[in-house]
Amino acid sequence: MLSEASFLDSARATPRTAHAPRHASSEARLSDESDETTCPAFGFLRGIHDKAPMIEFRLRNGNSASFAYGWLGQVRFNPSVGMLLKFSGEEVTLVWITGSNLDAYVGAGAMNLTDRGITRHRITFVREMDEDEVRKMPEGEPTIDRIQIAAFESADEQREWLKKWAPAFMAHEADT
Repeated sequence: MLSEASFLDSARATPRTAHAPRHASSEARLSDESDETTCPAFGFLRGIHDKAPMIEFRLRNGNSASFAYGWLGQVRFNPSVGMLLKFSGEEVTLVWITGSNLDAYVGAGAMNLTDRGITRHRITFVREMDEDEVRKMPEGEPTIDRIQIAAFESADEQREWLKKWAPAFMAHEADT
């Protein structure tokens, strides 16, 4: 197992230049170069039928990890504890996103991170925000406090990680 600690240590240990916010306002902005729109917490494709091939998770220190949407299995959302994504490729990888208002609409009410975004494969990136950015966000806007990524070789290792880091999602584990 690539433990949670070893994966995050390697991802956080060598910071690159951090991904700067693409704009100062929380209002969704259109990118001049693509069909992507962004807000401080995430980017998404504008076209209702457009689908992204991959999703990128941008960590606060500038490092990132990307996964093919084709590997995405379960998506669990609990407003109290966040979103848990399960990617199954060469190994099983869990991505736990915590923050506020993860299901809030942006971009003229056309998009959110949860049911209109990730589950429809329209989110291109999710960005961990620093504390100062989170504090400055207007009430009701989506914020990403933390992204935890862990890879597993066995179901037992996965259950142990969930018990330790995200026990609220254990109730559903019997269904997997």
